[in-house]
Amino acid sequence: MVVLIAGSSHTGKTLLAQRLLEKYKYPYLSIDHMKMGLIRSKNTNLTIEEDNKLTDYLWGIVKEIVKTNIKNNQNLIIEGCYIPLNWKNDFEERYLKQIKYTCLIMTEKYIDNNYKDIKLYENAIEDRKYQDNIYNSTNRCFPHSTISMFTFIYKDFTIILKEGKVWNKQR
Repeated sequence: MVVLIAGSSHTGKTLLAQRLLEKYKYPYLSIDHMKMGLIRSKNTNLTIEEDNKLTDYLWGIVKEIVKTNIKNNQNLIIEGCYIPLNWKNDFEERYLKQIKYTCLIMTEKYIDNNYKDIKLYENAIEDRKYQDNIYNSTNRCFPHSTISMFTFIYKDFTIILKEGKVWNKQR
């Protein structure tokens, strides 16, 4: 199975991927890390300011990694903001059956009401704040989102965060 975690900046993609890695022992790939490696190594002429071009470029690589993992019957978590909205168009049904997709988003109202917390936890995984401050292991949720970890792995749902609540939209 391949888990794709998409979403805007500061929605908790990397933190969720890290927690899934810890719980299920699935490796994960950060598209942002791949982007920076390609840019710093000069294996692309693209820059961090070229988001639209980067999405096309990076997704071209990532979608083939997904197919390879599925063909090899390997599990993988991939997270990043460079997963296009029309990602499904790049896969045949046999691949789609092995992909779990989640997109983390916040409404404008939610951001306005929780901006301070969002900024406080924006680099949670890099700072390892999640161990004590962010992730509540009893409730299995993040304080600024109430997203259940169980839902991501075992249900074929897209999680949409709206005004601090979770809606499950079945695909």
